[in-house]
Amino acid sequence: MKPAILALADGTLFEGTAFGAEGECVGEVVFNTAMTGYQEVLTDPSYKGQIVCMTYPLIGNYGINPEDIESRRPFVEGFIVKEGSPYPSNWRKSQTLEAYLKEWGIVGIQGIDTRALTKHIRDQGAMEGVISTVDLSPMRLVAKARSSPGLIGRDLVKDVTCAEAFQWRQGDWQLGHGYLDDRFPTTARLSSTLRLRPEGSSPKSDAREGGEVQLDLFGHRSSVIGTRHRVMAIDCGIKYNILRELVSTGCNVVVVPASTSADEILAFNPDGIIISNGPGDPEGVPYLVETTAQLIGRIPIFGICLGHQILGLALGGRTYKLKFGHHGANHPVKELHTGRVEITTQNHGFAVDIDSIPGGEAELTHVNLNDGTVEGMRHTRLPLFSVQYHPEASPGPHDSRHLFHRFVALMKQERGTQEPLEIPGVERSRVRQRGDIAV
Repeated sequence: MKPAILALADGTLFEGTAFGAEGECVGEVVFNTAMTGYQEVLTDPSYKGQIVCMTYPLIGNYGINPEDIESRRPFVEGFIVKEGSPYPSNWRKSQTLEAYLKEWGIVGIQGIDTRALTKHIRDQGAMEGVISTVDLSPMRLVAKARSSPGLIGRDLVKDVTCAEAFQWRQGDWQLGHGYLDDRFPTTARLSSTLRLRPEGSSPKSDAREGGEVQLDLFGHRSSVIGTRHRVMAIDCGIKYNILRELVSTGCNVVVVPASTSADEILAFNPDGIIISNGPGDPEGVPYLVETTAQLIGRIPIFGICLGHQILGLALGGRTYKLKFGHHGANHPVKELHTGRVEITTQNHGFAVDIDSIPGGEAELTHVNLNDGTVEGMRHTRLPLFSVQYHPEASPGPHDSRHLFHRFVALMKQERGTQEPLEIPGVERSRVRQRGDIAV
C-alpha cells in the first residue's frame, strides 16, 4: 500500500497509507464523532474547505449507494480514517468507499492514530493540514499547511451553491419504493427541475444543465403529499434531505442560488424562505447577509446552520469561530421553552453571539449542553427562527424533524389563519398575523 502523510500547520505529523485517490489536498482538519453516515458526511457541502477525520475506527463497512448522497458530489477536501473496510456488506451498496473516493478524486489516509489526532485538535484547535501521497517531505508539507488561506473571511458558498434555480419534488424514502415524488408517479426521481420564473409569467420547464442523475430503482408508485406552501430555499450548500423534509411537510420548493437578490425572491410571492446550511465563515458572504436583511420582517424565514449565522449577522449581531467546531450526530441540545433535550446532527465551525444582536429582540431558544453555545433563536416580533444544527437528520437522529412542521405552521399563520402557534422562547406567546405577539 502506498505511503501517505498528514501534516498539520503546527508541525505535527501522522504517517499512514493512501486511502482513496492519490495526490495532495489542503484544508482545515476537523473530526466527526458520528459512528455511521460517512456517505452523508462526504457529500455535505458544509465540509467544503475541510479535511474530515472520522473518530469511529472502522469506516466503509456498508459501502456506498446512490440514494444516500446529500448533494451532487463529495465536497470534503480530504478524508481520514483509522481503517477503511475493503469488504463492505449491505444489500444497497453499489461500490466500496475507497472506490468512491477514487472516482471523485478525494485524497485520503488510513492507518493513523485517529484518537491521538482528535485529542490534538481538541487541545490545540482545528488547524490547516495537508494529506499527500506524492510529496513525503515533512518540512514541505508543514509549510504548505501553514500557507493555506484557512476559512476566515473566505466565500466558500459560491463554490457549492447551485448555478441556477430549480424546483425540487422529491420527498421521503420508503422501503421498496425509493423516494416519493410530490407530482410524478416515478418515486425514485432524484429531482425534477424548473427554471425560476416570476409569478404570473408563462411556465418554462427545462432540464437543469448538468443536473442530477434520475434514478428509477424501485418502479412506480404515485404519492400525494398534502397542501402546498411555496418555499424559496436559498442554497448555501443545502443538503438534499432538508429539501425532502420540506416536500414531505407540504411545501412546494424552489431552490435558488445564494446570489439571488431579495427582489428576485419576493417576485415569486413565496410563503416562506429557508436559508440553508453551508460551508465556512458567514462573514465571507456579505451579499447574502444584505439580502437576508432586506427579507427580514417581510416573510417567514427559517435559518439552518450557516443560515442561522447569516440571520444573526443580518440582525446586526456578530459571529465567532469555535475552537474545533461541532461535527457529529450525537450533540445534545436543550430547548429552553420546553426543557426538552434533543440529540442532533451538527456540522459547523462558527457560532452566533446572541448578546451582540441589538434591541433585545433575538431570543435564545436552544443551547448546546456540551459547551453552552447558542443553538437556536427566534425574533420576538417578526416571523423568523433559526437553529445551528441540522434538523433533517441525515445522518443522525430524528429528534428535530418537528422544526419543519413548525415552519409550515408559521407560514400558515402568516396566511391569516387564527389558529394559535406556540413559538419557543416566550411563555404563553402566540403569533397571530404578521408576527404580532400577544402574551
